[in-house]
Amino acid sequence: MNISQLVGILHVKRCSCVIYSHGKITLCHERGVKDLFRILKTDPDLLDCAMIADKIIGKGAAALMILGRVKAVYADVISRPALELLSTADVSVDYSECVPNIINRDRTGICPVETLCLDCSSAEECLPLIEKFISQMNPFCSTAGIAVSHLKKRKMLPS
Repeated sequence: MNISQLVGILHVKRCSCVIYSHGKITLCHERGVKDLFRILKTDPDLLDCAMIADKIIGKGAAALMILGRVKAVYADVISRPALELLSTADVSVDYSECVPNIINRDRTGICPVETLCLDCSSAEECLPLIEKFISQMNPFCSTAGIAVSHLKKRKMLPS
């Protein structure tokens, strides 16, 4: 499987994200960073050394991909802050369009997750902000402490 094949699947299946990892394809359909966050929390090995084709990658999604140790990504649209953050990690990046920032769904401003992460200099700094945002969006979703302890165990965050 190569990234071009994943891009084909992304467009044919009309999903938000396609992950290829350990010989298995996973299709994601949620909007925003919800799928990536859920996978990082519940099945982080799925992201380890994975290839991902995504419709839109903002800085928050880029941070989650870095923390999950993704090895290659493709985006139809990627933000400059996401591209800059991915360039600090060992992640191969390909894209169709690079934009200054990801725009929110109403097209009235910058995406809220992108806004939260703009001043962060590392993926690790983005994680608690994303976690708080998702828990506020869905108070029934138990995301408390995702993973800072889990990621420390996987040696993805300093102890």
